[in-house]
Amino acid sequence: MARLKLDFPEDQYYFSTQLTVRVTDINGANHLGNDSMISMISEARARFLFEFGVQDSGAGTGGVGIIVTDLATTYKTEAHARDQLLFEVGVMDFNQYGGDITFRITRPRDGKLVAMAKSGFVFFNYKTSQVTPMAPEFLSKFPKVNRLD
Repeated sequence: MARLKLDFPEDQYYFSTQLTVRVTDINGANHLGNDSMISMISEARARFLFEFGVQDSGAGTGGVGIIVTDLATTYKTEAHARDQLLFEVGVMDFNQYGGDITFRITRPRDGKLVAMAKSGFVFFNYKTSQVTPMAPEFLSKFPKVNRLD
């Protein structure tokens, strides 16, 4: 099986936030579990979207928010309980309806790269259950992002 390779341009990170690995995030192998990493990526995504004025659920925006279409993650080193992790968040590959949110996750204590991730998203009208075009206001916040359409 071919290995997944995630590599993102340095200039596409727009936001960063720190999260702490909790004891309850540790799996039977005594490191950060995959399920907990996905939860942490989701939290970093939610903080990023909030910072840029986008609500995931569409509440208060006429029902329009975003919905995740896919997620890819590569792991580079283990993380353990009480590790502080830095989530750098960016966007790339915009199309008419959405694009990719990217994540570089490092451990500032030793500078180690813990993981890379990409989450595809589209704008979604929760009232009609339909994909909807990306709002120009969102697009204008990221003038350097390449477009695929």
